[in-house]
Formats: sequence, structure tokens, C-alpha cells
Amino acid sequence: MANCHDLFKNFLSNIKLSDSNKESLISARNAIGDRIKNYFKDTLEEKIPLFHEQGSFALKTVVTPLYEEFDIDYGVYLQNIQNNDFPSPEKVHGWIFNAVKGHTNEKPKDKRTCVRVTYAGHYHVDLPIYSSSIENPYLAEKGEKGWHESNPVAFTKWFINRVNKEGEQLRRIVHYIKAWADFKSSNIKLPCSFILTILATNNFNEAARDDVSFSKTMKAIYESVSVSKVITNPIDSNEIVSSRITESQWTNFNEKFLELLKNAGDALKNDDKEEASKSWRKVFGERFPSYKAPKEGDRPLKTKGPAILGDDRRSA
Repeated sequence: MANCHDLFKNFLSNIKLSDSNKESLISARNAIGDRIKNYFKDTLEEKIPLFHEQGSFALKTVVTPLYEEFDIDYGVYLQNIQNNDFPSPEKVHGWIFNAVKGHTNEKPKDKRTCVRVTYAGHYHVDLPIYSSSIENPYLAEKGEKGWHESNPVAFTKWFINRVNKEGEQLRRIVHYIKAWADFKSSNIKLPCSFILTILATNNFNEAARDDVSFSKTMKAIYESVSVSKVITNPIDSNEIVSSRITESQWTNFNEKFLELLKNAGDALKNDDKEEASKSWRKVFGERFPSYKAPKEGDRPLKTKGPAILGDDRRSA
């Protein structure tokens, strides 16, 4: 069995958010926050909202996208709304939309669950809007659903607690499955990263090597959804998050996941590391490093990327 753990380490450095992109997203987030604060203070003359980082950025599982923009979710918690006095979601969306209008050259998008601010087509900041309580928030969703309970902060805590328990390898496995989905999503739709994160976390299999852990975890995911396609929110068992997956997405997921399992199995069975790396590149694309066996007399090739231990608990 060829050991491709070092190739996975290099792959991780290829797909993780770079420091420069991270700084750009943080700068954009802070500038938008300041603009909203000033709008509430000077125009609405209302209490200034609180803000909370959420989504993949908060989980530290952002993957550099091949086809889409970078994004960050920045929750806006309206302090002028009490749980017994909700204006319409459309109204509070209007507040945030007007606050950020003109902030960039592109017009903000007032979406169903958030207001989106786009920066020159390179990345965007999504602003979901909540009632005042960070502990028991309600999300302002336009349309039929309206205000409803939604707690992304609790989900972040759930995931971080699982990483603290299982080790940083879990976070890396989430990176890998999201990178697989990103690579396969050029012309098809797969379940969203939120659902993939839940599946990877609930079915995580630890191993000394990332290639083995990834393969075992993916097999466990497939076995679990083969038994039941019902996937619940880990912080609210009444919310069936798999209801968000369309029939075509399930079909795509099943087809592409079977390909993943076959190629992962081929890679693990192969004693030739060069051939094994070719199988992994079928899973992840060209961002996964190719391997060339050194010829007799060649100096050993040095691998690049951060040192990663199978069970270390440092931030990824």
C-alpha cells in the first residue's frame, strides 16, 4: 500500500485559504460592519447591531474554489428587535441592503436568506440577519418561511468541540471532501458544504495517515446514506437538513461518490506511489500533487507544505 500521506499534506496547502485572501476577506468584512454600524447610528438612529463570524470561515474549513468566488458569512444581529416584536424579513433586509448599497461597484444582492456584497467578482460577503440574541437567534428569511430559529454559532461550537475531541485530522478530512465536491461541481450540483461537513464529522474515521482516514471516512459516509438519506442538524434534531438536497443532487452525489470510492480503493491497493497519486488526482483534480518516483542516483525529493501529524491538534 503506497503511503500518500505527504501528498495529502501538500494538497492541503494547495486548497486552503491563502494568508493574502484571508486578509482580504477580513478587511472586507470589517469595512462592511463599520458601514452598517454607521447607517444604524446616523440614518436609522437605532441601536448598532452586533456581528458574528460563521460558516466555513469560522470553522476554518474554507477551500479555495475552482469555479466560484471566495466568500465569508458575517451574521448581523439586530439589537433593535425583540423576540416579541418582529418587523417583516423584507423590511430588515432593506435596512442592510441600504446600509451597504454603493459600498462596492457591484450592486448588493438581496437574497432569500442574506444580503450579499460582492467585491469585483473575486469574493463576496454574505450578511444573514438575525434577531438580537446570539444564544437563541431567529433568522430573517424572505418568503414563506419568514422568521425562524437558526443558530450558526451553536453549529460552530459543535464542530470545534468535535475537532477538539477527535483531533485536527477531522478538520483536514472536511477540507478534502469539500475540495472533492469543488472539483466535481464544474457542471453538476452536489450537496452543499454544510451537509458535507456534517456527514464527514458524523462518519469520521481516524487513522495514522490522511489518505487512509479519508478513504475510511468516505466509505462510512456512503454506507450511512445507503441505509438512510435522512440527515439532521446536529444541534437541532428536528431540522432535516437533507430536505435541502434535490433528487438530481442525490443522483449526482451517488454517481460521483461511487467514483470516489473506486479511485480511493485503487490508490490504497497500489504499492506504486506514482500510480496511486494518479488515482488520487482522479478524485481531486490537478491540485493534488503528482508523484514521480526518483531514479537511481537522484537525490530524495523534498515535499512542500506544513508538517501535519495524523493526530495533532493544531489549527489547520
